[in-house]
Amino acid sequence: MSLDTDPAAPPFARLDTLDAEAAEPWRALARLLGCVDAVRDGACWFLLLSVFALAGMLLAMAEASFGKEQLPWAVLQSAAAFFVVFYGGNAGGMLAMDRALRRPGLPPRAIGQAVRLSLLRAHHLLGVIVIVALIAAAAGAALLGLLWLCRLPWVGPLIFALLVPVSVVSVGLAALAGALLVVPLSAPAIWAGASALQAVRQLFALARQRLMLAAVLIAGLGLLTGLAGAATSFVVWIGGRVVAEAAVRVINVQVPPELLMAGLFGHGLRSINAQAVPAEAVAHTAAALVGGGVVFALALVLPGLVYLRGICIAFVALQESLRAGVQRG
Repeated sequence: MSLDTDPAAPPFARLDTLDAEAAEPWRALARLLGCVDAVRDGACWFLLLSVFALAGMLLAMAEASFGKEQLPWAVLQSAAAFFVVFYGGNAGGMLAMDRALRRPGLPPRAIGQAVRLSLLRAHHLLGVIVIVALIAAAAGAALLGLLWLCRLPWVGPLIFALLVPVSVVSVGLAALAGALLVVPLSAPAIWAGASALQAVRQLFALARQRLMLAAVLIAGLGLLTGLAGAATSFVVWIGGRVVAEAAVRVINVQVPPELLMAGLFGHGLRSINAQAVPAEAVAHTAAALVGGGVVFALALVLPGLVYLRGICIAFVALQESLRAGVQRG
């Protein structure tokens, strides 16, 4: 009997649903590839470069204060650098979430709006960390209590025999969920508008129903971010080597090319041996270090842009997959 006339066969609507469910991981991965488009996001570029520059300046000031044994100023400046990185990075994440959500008819936030919203909401991420830490502590205490019961005579070995498989699987899955969900996806939940408690509930729902899909997406994002970082490093190293070699010969700067390239890898004026630089080459060496520092900042920000957009896309795709599963019921 054919499928269309067999009353026991599932309806075509159910077959379509199964096809859609099987295609979910592929659609999510295809959406994840869109994170490379983040390199064209000028607002995120500007915001993250500003955050990087301001935090770097504050850390340099803290280092100088520490060198002068002005410990209170060093602590204050280090705390200010952390404040800038935390709230500035969350503001960049909120801009990336706007692009990932793709709300029709709603323009993305301006930089100022994202910064103000970050100042109002980013601390909810700390709440997520506290709640998850309390849950982990309670679970750990429960496990220790059960292990203590295993010391009882006669019944202790029986409890231990049952506890070993349950605890091993539970602890392993909890660690996997922490690495794949809590660590990377807590911030996107806050950026999408959830409170700390709502974010924890969303993460636990994803852990119960979409853990393997999350593993695939996070692994794919790691690969894309690594490729972006590798491509950026290749461009910086090759370009820096060619320009440094040409500068030594054309400008006649009597310093090793590696010294001119030092700024490309985050080294500043204080990190080089001033005695190795001839007096006539000081100006060009300093200029190369400053220009290389700009390139170094760009090279750091680009993989960060890809990661921020990708983690937002992954969170949105997981949430949509979860809602679709609830609707299919």
